[in-house]
Amino acid sequence: MQMTATDGRWYGSMSARERRTFWSCFGGWATDAMDVQIYSLLIPVLLSVGFLASNAQAGLIGTVTLLCSAVGGWAAGVLADRYGRALMLQVAVAWFSVFTLLCGVAQDFTQLLVFRGLMGFGFGGEWAVGAILMGETVRARYRGRAVGTVQSGWAVGWAVAVGLFVLTQSLFPPETAWRVLFALGVLPALGVFWIRRHVPEPDVFVRHADRPAGRPSFLGIFRPDLLRTTVVCALLCTGAQGGYYSLTTFLPQFLHSARGLNLLGLGGTLLLVIVGAFAGYLFGAWLTDRLGRRPALVVCAVAAFVIVLPFTLLDLPTPVFTVLALPLGFVSSAYFSGLGAMLTEQYPTELRGSGQGFCYNFGRGIGALFPLLVGIMADAISIGVAIAVFAGIAYLVMAFCALLLPETRGAELTDAAA
Repeated sequence: MQMTATDGRWYGSMSARERRTFWSCFGGWATDAMDVQIYSLLIPVLLSVGFLASNAQAGLIGTVTLLCSAVGGWAAGVLADRYGRALMLQVAVAWFSVFTLLCGVAQDFTQLLVFRGLMGFGFGGEWAVGAILMGETVRARYRGRAVGTVQSGWAVGWAVAVGLFVLTQSLFPPETAWRVLFALGVLPALGVFWIRRHVPEPDVFVRHADRPAGRPSFLGIFRPDLLRTTVVCALLCTGAQGGYYSLTTFLPQFLHSARGLNLLGLGGTLLLVIVGAFAGYLFGAWLTDRLGRRPALVVCAVAAFVIVLPFTLLDLPTPVFTVLALPLGFVSSAYFSGLGAMLTEQYPTELRGSGQGFCYNFGRGIGALFPLLVGIMADAISIGVAIAVFAGIAYLVMAFCALLLPETRGAELTDAAA
């Protein structure tokens, strides 16, 4: 597909309906990120006040959350095929908001583990249905950039979480501040009312839902003609998720313990990572339409491997380390922009939610083991080595799997697989 000058003005070329869907999904990603990253930011605080006993315990909560999000994401994809994409987006946002609030009233490690795990069901569901909703609503010509640009909402939500973290830590004693920050995680629930009013179901889904024939079982994604696609996409997402969570779950703790940064230094460094991530999401969105889904994923995975290793393994001078935070955020986020469009284009309409929900969240489920393993290795060796080992392996798996998938740039979504 040739790119034209008009493609540079893709947002202005979208219809009002496409733009409303764009902003609802952007907001969903941003608020999802805010509630997810709150916990990572609070790991050093929870360890310092004695609420958590070790890095391994902190990693266990992260792993349980991601495992639950994997189940929630697949379930949300299946339910979205039956009841609607927009409806399930509302349910997911409300769910993760309420359980983030409940994390703030946890009285011990077990309660926090349970509440955080339950929060994961909604967290996983939001990505699955949001990506499908965007992919089916936006025209094929702009799908890669639209779905990819929505991913930049994650960086915005992460930045909001950091800002609220610094604010609450400055205003309240540590024993109270972490509870206040979790309580603020209920705010995204307000967005449900806007989605309900302004975001309709995609036409391609409505046409399929109106057919009298019953929908196939969600196990259809394992039928012979789709089995290879499902397996490779699941492993691709395992690499993407495993690399990201190996890095970001313990990044605040790495900056605090390995680099010795104080509150302002930690917040400033994370801000550079987030700015880089925001730019990376936008670049990845452009690259996935410019080069194609497959080459964009390979380029981004290799670049992430090259940057993450020196950042975590080498004792770099502080100025060099600080400057490297910007490209670190860039490369560790850019590849997510191509995942949504690529997965959307691999399955027919009646199985799109099931397929996309399963693959992305299978990757999240296996990737969920990485924070626990990083935490265990961090207690035994060092946190920098632990992050480098698991993130590096994950990025290589992702690049290899991307090479095994067909190129689908420009595919029109019909009831047949792309």
